[in-house]
Amino acid sequence: MIKKFFTDFFTDWGIILAILPIFGAGLLSMRSLTGENNFFEKQVVWILLSLIVFFIASKIDFRFFKHSKILVKIYLAVCAILVFLFIAGSTVKGSQSWFQLAGLSFQPADFVKVVLILMLAKYFSRRHVAIGEWRHVVISALYMFVPLVLILLQPDFGSAMVIFFIWFGMVLFSGLGRRHILILTSIGLAILLVFWLFVFKPYQKDRIIDFVNPASDIRGSGYNVFQSIVAVGSGQLFGKGIGYGTQARLQYLPEHETDFIFAAFAEEWGLVGSLLLLGLYAFLFYRIIYIAEIGSSNFESLYGIGVAVYFMSHLIVNIGMNIGLMPVTGIPLPFMSYGGSHILAEMFALGLLVSTKKYARVTHRERSYNEFIGDM
Repeated sequence: MIKKFFTDFFTDWGIILAILPIFGAGLLSMRSLTGENNFFEKQVVWILLSLIVFFIASKIDFRFFKHSKILVKIYLAVCAILVFLFIAGSTVKGSQSWFQLAGLSFQPADFVKVVLILMLAKYFSRRHVAIGEWRHVVISALYMFVPLVLILLQPDFGSAMVIFFIWFGMVLFSGLGRRHILILTSIGLAILLVFWLFVFKPYQKDRIIDFVNPASDIRGSGYNVFQSIVAVGSGQLFGKGIGYGTQARLQYLPEHETDFIFAAFAEEWGLVGSLLLLGLYAFLFYRIIYIAEIGSSNFESLYGIGVAVYFMSHLIVNIGMNIGLMPVTGIPLPFMSYGGSHILAEMFALGLLVSTKKYARVTHRERSYNEFIGDM
């Protein structure tokens, strides 16, 4: 019984091998930085719960999501939850993005990303050959647009950015032509201009200005980015050592358990430690892409690609804002930043991905051709 449990749990040893050290890196940073706070203890609980979620998700028959009616109902349900946030949601740091229950916070947008990946994977798997037709691009964009607008209205610019990246990345991997990409990029820039003029809040504009010129307001809106850059740079080659990161320990670096945990880690572990951490993420992406490649159909493969885009978006945006190359958006570093809902969603997404391996039939890839021309 025990042997079977561990065999099932480590269905993909590579994913577990990559994730556990990343979890450990986050915990070590919190342990050395939080002082009297209990971030470390809470994060341990969230990690244990997320491992349970991963195991449960890996036991789900992934073919369950091939039923279009079921998947549409799930999509509509998560959109309804986003609407309900405006009625019963709690406002944290100016964004009404959270539900508070028994002292715990839950952010629905994290799970919306996973559901969107499933929805787009299902849609594109049936229309791979005809993806060049604009109506399919527009319909897929509508699936993305509904949660995107609801999340922007909270406002949560960071999660909305990831929602867009997931859609755009999956559209590209679905076989869209260069002409379509150029047109979509132009439309995206036009939409960004409209949002800048009529949608973005002043603090969101400040973050984008800081992205272009982080030194424009070091004492104000650019303070976080400046301190983060200082923390990363002060780590030099081998870091200051665990517990000796002065920028974070002395509270110069804000949000060092969440948004800027990479800067806190880099200060203590240096360039060598940061490269090792990035190596773990690279190995994780390799395993995700490998599972996507051996998927029994285009649906499984596209889901794997969507998960890779999802994690890559978080990684690039978070580390980018830690080193002053991206605007500060409040995007957590996967498996490392403090927080429950994002880790549960990430491990749920990986659990579903692992479940697709049970139905991978490399020798039967021809069967997936039928999905190229079928209807949803």
